[in-house]
Amino acid sequence: MYYYVYVLQSSNDKNFYVGYTNNLIKRINEHNKGKVESTKSRTPLKLIYWEGCISQKDALRRERYLKTAWGKRYIKNRVEDYLTW
Repeated sequence: MYYYVYVLQSSNDKNFYVGYTNNLIKRINEHNKGKVESTKSRTPLKLIYWEGCISQKDALRRERYLKTAWGKRYIKNRVEDYLTW
């Protein structure tokens, strides 16, 4: 089974949300339907970045990193063209 670390961007406030899941499409739909408490007031959300991991432990570790200041900087550099588009 694969796990996915993903970054969503709110269309309302332009801020990012970082999470992980084993079913990316289902999880994004849950976010946009308001079923996730931490993002229900920030819909609609767009998937702007994702990574695949072989283990849940690796995905969780990566999620934690992307939530740090260094991780946020990494994401902004990684999707720089998208953000200025």
